[in-house]
Order: sequence, then C-alpha cells, then structure tokens
Amino acid sequence: MAKRIVTDLNVEGKKVIVRVDFNVPHKGDVITDDNRIQAALPTIKYLADHKARVILLSHLGKVDHKDPEKCEADKKKNDMAPVAKRLAELVPDHKVVFVNATRGEELENAVKALEDGDILLMQNTRYEKGESKNDPELGAYWASLGDLYVSDAFGSVHRAHASTVGIPSHLPSAVGFLIEKELKYLGQALDDPKRPFVAVLGGAKVSDKIAVIENLLKIADKVIVGGGMAYTFFKAKGYEVGSSLLEEDKIDIAKDFIAKGGDKLVLPVDTVIANSFDEPTDIKTVDVDKMPEGYMGLDIGPKTVELFSKELAGAKTVFWNGPMGVFEKEQFAAGTIGVCKAIASLDDCMSVIGGGDSASAAKNLGYADKFTHISTGGGASLEYMEGKELPGIAIIEEK
Repeated sequence: MAKRIVTDLNVEGKKVIVRVDFNVPHKGDVITDDNRIQAALPTIKYLADHKARVILLSHLGKVDHKDPEKCEADKKKNDMAPVAKRLAELVPDHKVVFVNATRGEELENAVKALEDGDILLMQNTRYEKGESKNDPELGAYWASLGDLYVSDAFGSVHRAHASTVGIPSHLPSAVGFLIEKELKYLGQALDDPKRPFVAVLGGAKVSDKIAVIENLLKIADKVIVGGGMAYTFFKAKGYEVGSSLLEEDKIDIAKDFIAKGGDKLVLPVDTVIANSFDEPTDIKTVDVDKMPEGYMGLDIGPKTVELFSKELAGAKTVFWNGPMGVFEKEQFAAGTIGVCKAIASLDDCMSVIGGGDSASAAKNLGYADKFTHISTGGGASLEYMEGKELPGIAIIEEK
C-alpha cells in the first residue's frame, strides 16, 4: 500500500504541522546553501495556497543537553531565525511568522493568531531535550498545536524522534511531495529496478555500508566498490595496503562479500597513492596489489575509472552513494569525476544519488541535472537501500 500524500488531505482552514528538513549549512546568520529550504517549498506552497495554516518544525545542527554551557552555545549557534528570514524571501505571497520558542504561551498564541495561508516556523526542535528521545509528552504537546501532520523531512525519517514519530501517532498524517518523490525513485531502484541495475558504493568505511552491500548483492546485477572502504577489501584479498584507511575488524566481512559476490562484486584494479594525506610530495598510480609501504591510497586510478565505466555501460538503473576518493582535494578527485561522468552520460537510465558526499560531488561538478534523482537524505537513503523500515515513514497512514 502507498502512503497518503498531502493532496489526499482536506487542508483548508486546518492547522497543518509539517516536519521539514531545514538543517542547512550556515555561518552565523548567513545560510551558505538553501537547497533544503528550496526542496520543501512545493509542499509548503501547496498548503498555504490551499488555505492551510502551516506550522513548520525542523531541527538545525546538534544541541548538547549534557553540558549546560555547551547547550547554550549550541542553541545560540543553531538558532532558526536566519532560516525564517530566508523562507520569507522565498514565499513572498504568504505571511511568515517566526516564533523563538518550542513550547509555551508565546507559541500557542502565535498558532491561534494564524490565518488561512499563513506560515509559522517554530524554533529548532532540538532545543527540546525530549526531541531525540521521542519523549511521549513532547510529541503529544506538539500534536495538540495542529489538526493534521505532514512528513516532508526525508533526511530525518530514519530517526524515531518526537517530531518525526511522536506527533503523527496523535494526528491524521500524510507525506509531502519531497518524500513522495524520494519513495518513488528509491522504491523503484529497490523493488522494481529496470535491468541491468548497477550499484556504486564509495566512502570511507565498510562498517557504514555492510548492510547495504549485503542487500544490494542480492538485488543488483553489479555492485561496484570504491573509496576508502576498498582497501579493507584489498587486505581481505591478501594485498598490502600501506598506510591506507583500513578496518581490521571488517576484513572477514570483506572476505565473505568477495566469496559471496563473485563476478557481481567489482573492485578497483589501480589506485592513486601518496606519501602523505595533508602534504603529499610524492603522488603516483599503482596496481592495487603493488602498494609500497609508507604510502596511502587516496583515489581510484585511471584503469579503474575505465573498468567502472565499462561495468556501468548500458545500465538502466544506477544507485550511487559515496565518493571514489578524497574528492575535496583536486589531486584525488579524478576517480569521483570519472564515475560521475560515466553515470551522467548513460542513456535511458534511472540514476539515483543516495545523498551525502556523492550528492555534493555531482552538484560541485555541475552534473546534478544529469541525474534522475538526488536524495536529500544520505543516512535515510542508505537505510532504505538496506531494506530497513524507516520509523518516520512507517508511522504515516496508508492511502
């Protein structure tokens, strides 16, 4: 069964609580990237245009409640006021109210004063200690402010928090357009992929991707592994890895994947190595079984880019999560650029980026519009591809 979407609700004159993901990068009062605010606009505008009274909840950054001094500093740093200012600029046709509170009289009065089409943004949900613990009292209190609940923060649905699970356990609920889109593309890749289906996994650690590799080896036609985690696989094959990133305790798991995966699992054949991470003075490319001591692997090599591109050729579904090397440094970006180009140039292919660093890479390289879908939630998209149930989606009512 599909989840109810916002268009299934009768919202006119109703107070609609919307969990959005406004966890945006910022320096002081300046928002350095408003992509997440932009991503939530279709749902917010739909509700406001259909005369709902919109109450927005989001977290921003982390708040350490264990240390009172740090807690105050975190609150100051992660204040929602600049986000409200930017939101008001993006929806000039609607009144946007910011309330510097997460509970109490000021918030309740502001909610009561809302008129049809108005938008209220509450202060950072993580100002409340009970948010990340899914405190039942907090979830019930926030639910009491509204009539309906819409979940549209895909980056947070893998967490059972008061604002993602607590509120919708008390109110009629639906997902917004952003989550509808996420479920459509990720769901298609997982449940009904057009074949060949190729998964490309990079990033630093095998430990972050064990469950996803396991699940994708069952579903995909090929699973390509690059990035820092490849060196644990090389060690599992008996190769020396110098001072490369290595998870000793995951070597046996890597051995198991190599045995189970067979031809389906594709590993790099050459690697770009350097004598230092911070100040490399000697950079060269070697085959993966020829790693000299005192060097570390920081990117896949050109032969690997060629191999991966060949494996991707003709793919009809691609899921990509994680860079192929330390792509923030120009000397070690060629692998990620090569793979990004190979996926972007595929014809008649549904290509999905699972958020995180690979999403940043595609955007920075100017290839974002060449992908069918770029997920807004790195952690959530990985857990979804693991086949896990996401608590913030599971709680939403079915159509």
